[in-house]
Amino acid sequence: MTKILVIDDDQSICETLKMYLAEEGYEVCTASTGTDGLNHFVQDAPDVTILDIRLPDVDGFTILEDIREEDENAKVIMITAHHDMDSTIRAMKCGAFDYIHKPVNVDELDLALKKAVKSREMEKKIDGLLMEPSRHFRVGDIIGSGRQMREIFKTIGVVSQSLTTVLLLGESGTGKELIAKVIHHNTSPDEPYIAVNCSAIVETLLESELFGHEKGSFTGAVTRQLGKFELARYGTVFLDEISEMSLNLQAKLLRVLQEMEFERVGGKDRIRVHARIIAATNKDLKTLVREGKFRDDLYYRLNIVVIPIPALRERTEDLPALVEYLLAKINIDLHKKIVGVSEGVMESFRRYRWPGNVRELENLLVRAAVVAKGQILSSSDFPELDRELDRVVEPVETKGVAGEKGQLPTLDDIEEQYIRQVIRESGRNKGEICEILGISRPTFERKLEKYGIVFEQ
Repeated sequence: MTKILVIDDDQSICETLKMYLAEEGYEVCTASTGTDGLNHFVQDAPDVTILDIRLPDVDGFTILEDIREEDENAKVIMITAHHDMDSTIRAMKCGAFDYIHKPVNVDELDLALKKAVKSREMEKKIDGLLMEPSRHFRVGDIIGSGRQMREIFKTIGVVSQSLTTVLLLGESGTGKELIAKVIHHNTSPDEPYIAVNCSAIVETLLESELFGHEKGSFTGAVTRQLGKFELARYGTVFLDEISEMSLNLQAKLLRVLQEMEFERVGGKDRIRVHARIIAATNKDLKTLVREGKFRDDLYYRLNIVVIPIPALRERTEDLPALVEYLLAKINIDLHKKIVGVSEGVMESFRRYRWPGNVRELENLLVRAAVVAKGQILSSSDFPELDRELDRVVEPVETKGVAGEKGQLPTLDDIEEQYIRQVIRESGRNKGEICEILGISRPTFERKLEKYGIVFEQ
């Protein structure tokens, strides 16, 4: 039977709660002082404690801290007659599971109790797992065991034996840079790895970033500056979002790939390139070539070793391992002890389309971990997930975005709908929108123009 401890100096409240909770099937004990209540907690090990903030001998916050020292996973529901913001914030910061005002609303208390009991039961089920050595993850691991990911691992092994140019193709958030880093680590780990986002830097500055410049080559060039290709030495230059590079710079990059040398801006000396070049894009380069937005000769030069990276919705079998890996990382970053997600949450994850891919999964887990009150993340920790399942998944499948002949929606269809959804839900803040989408502001502006989205901040 589930044990409930009530600590409150108001005898009538103790008796009322004891009668009500006993009728609901709980085993209940009460205490009228903080000291007595703490003794009951140590001796009886209740599943949930209902604790008043105002006690005659000891402040309720002190008792909460003492209880958490005894059991850091203790479920404590704080109750108080004072409706001040500071007390609420302090209670939650100290580790309270929930915070309820007096007079106690029975429905509110019942809901809080059920959540606390469920969380406690789930933690008990995994106590044995905590004693077992968990899977060892290293920072930078690529998580995946499906056929597509196994093929990627094989390709990484092959290309790591040479300095062949590599082109990574995949949607935003699929982990293109992570794969670039793994290739670098397996090829020249002691040499520099330098990443350049081609969409985040204007053309005039990007040329100088890549190739460097000589003193006096343009206004503001007061000293010689080495470019990324030179700084990389025998390491790796990762060109992210290469589809956003201007045609003028594409021509200069083509020369680098063909001759493996370049000149600094304003310079005459030819400098040899020793670094491997890895390019990445979430666009269809063939389509851009047909539209005249990407040089065909550069495309063929890049199209030597191509690694297509599957979207998360195409490898849902990897979700459990990805969640485990990301939670291990989040626990370190946030000083948490989250063990996993409930079966219901995992099923929702499998149904969701993940337009933001692994990056979106990580952001979702981080937000849930911040507010989570237990070691297992449940559906209540993901209030936005059901809304997204209703608004993002279903409309794509049922509301005619599939085209005149019932064809499947294109990636552009899905991307446009997702961008519109994020704009609606984010409070219309450009910085927040770009962070959620995982793109730069210039790229965001281009997508607004592409899809005819009117944005008013």
